[in-house]
Amino acid sequence: MPPYRLQTLLEIREREEEAAKQAFSTAMQEAARQRAVQAQMEQDLATRKAERKAKVQAHMQEVMAKGAGISALATMNRYENRLKDEEAQLALEIERQKDVVKEADRVVEKRRFEMAEAAKELKAIEKHKEKWAQQVRAERQAREDLSQEEIGNALHLARMRAKETP
Repeated sequence: MPPYRLQTLLEIREREEEAAKQAFSTAMQEAARQRAVQAQMEQDLATRKAERKAKVQAHMQEVMAKGAGISALATMNRYENRLKDEEAQLALEIERQKDVVKEADRVVEKRRFEMAEAAKELKAIEKHKEKWAQQVRAERQAREDLSQEEIGNALHLARMRAKETP
């Protein structure tokens, strides 16, 4: 069988498909990592809120038990406000992380589309190669049939001539 004229293109398409699969896999891993970071940040925020409430409650009980003055309450209010500010900052970071996760998801979808396109292009060139191979086999078979027919005709003519000449 003669070499396939578009073999180089077929190999290029195979490499492109493999690269697209790899890019998709990498994008999926990155998206999962970003979701994990977001979940960890949300867990951290929930933990901080719970700890702040527990600390405020514990301090209030201590103040009530000791009968501490207004300065202790003011100090606790400043501490509580600082903790709330840190929580608000973390909430902003979580919102930014949500945007990062959305972008990672968009990249995943883009890579999925690119992977599908690469697979479609590879499939098309493979189908072309199959049709080409079928055509080559059909042409070869036709040539063989023609050769056999010519051989048969030559033998028939040789026999006919042999019968005619005694």
